[in-house]
Amino acid sequence: MAKNFEPESKLPNIIGPGTKIVGDIETNGDIRIDGQIEGNINSKGKVVIGSNGMIKGEVFCNNAELSGSLVGKISVSELLSLKASSKVSGDIKTGKLNIEPGAVFTGTCNMGNQPGNDVSQSNSKDNKK
Repeated sequence: MAKNFEPESKLPNIIGPGTKIVGDIETNGDIRIDGQIEGNINSKGKVVIGSNGMIKGEVFCNNAELSGSLVGKISVSELLSLKASSKVSGDIKTGKLNIEPGAVFTGTCNMGNQPGNDVSQSNSKDNKK
């Protein structure tokens, strides 16, 4: 019988400055972005967007720290931290949210890991009024 082997890397994935990736990224570990990504990111670890980093797409992860720019949706199961230099244009869904003074956020936010706290459910309730 074959076993699915997914090695757990202790080293973070790094997208350096001056690097642009068009496409989706999926990782079991942490990832740091100092370049540009046009696509979706799905991480079972932490996503860090450096001050020069930029993402156009959706991000799904356990924890995230943003110092750069995000245009799209972000869904974080635990803690999302928006640093003073961060710029987010899109919807946020997170368990906990930390926003430093100076951070810019345009969109909607659903916070807390409560049953029924789903963006699609919230919007459908609003439309019935």
